[in-house]
Amino acid sequence: MPGPVNQAPPTKVDGRRARLAFWLRHDAARLLWPGTCLLCDAPAGDGPDLCAPCFDALPWLADACAGCALPLPPGAPVDGGEGARLCGPCQSARSPLATVRAACLYAAPLDRLLPRFKFHDDLTAGALLAELMAEALADAPRPDAVVPLPLHRARLRARGYDQALELARPLARALGLPLLAEALVRTRLTAPQSRLDADARRRNVRDAFAVRPGAALPAHVALVDDVMTTGATLRAAAHALRRAGVARIDAWVCARVP
Repeated sequence: MPGPVNQAPPTKVDGRRARLAFWLRHDAARLLWPGTCLLCDAPAGDGPDLCAPCFDALPWLADACAGCALPLPPGAPVDGGEGARLCGPCQSARSPLATVRAACLYAAPLDRLLPRFKFHDDLTAGALLAELMAEALADAPRPDAVVPLPLHRARLRARGYDQALELARPLARALGLPLLAEALVRTRLTAPQSRLDADARRRNVRDAFAVRPGAALPAHVALVDDVMTTGATLRAAAHALRRAGVARIDAWVCARVP
């Protein structure tokens, strides 16, 4: 269902206020106080806000299928494109996504940071997650631009921020890529995907995205989101981009649910 018609969409002033609040809570705090680990409160290192043991415990996803980002067994075949390896189902599947890259598995201790970021207004955790994504994606083929997976305006009002945008903004800056923050829109309010099985997820997000009229899109973009479970939402967004003429869409996520 579409959102209430009597509520205006967020304005540029709202966005500037959100960015100022984030700076005051994150970057300014770093200047005033020594960093502490966001997972255990121990002193953090010079890089991300994690102590060395927590950083070493991160469930990095180093060897995964290029089609769905699930971990691959040893000896999985190469599909011939950019040396990418595919799992069995992805070898025969057709997807609007050219490749899918996940920085980590959705497992401990990352599974403590992501809910804090997504549901509990912890944008400091989001900044850390974006740093981890930038490190994991350093060798990824470079798109022409980064496109965050948008929230519906009703859910954005309720939450106060778009978690995919809060990941995509620092990620694009770290990788030196343009950010197309408003190119893609969610046209209807869908039920939360976490409550649905795989088939229901596909039905739930079918035709739920559209490219904003007049948006200028390059030939190759990367869709950014926080977590991938079945990939139904990312594929639905990719279909909308393909219909608008984008030749290649990659998906970049922070974590893949195993």
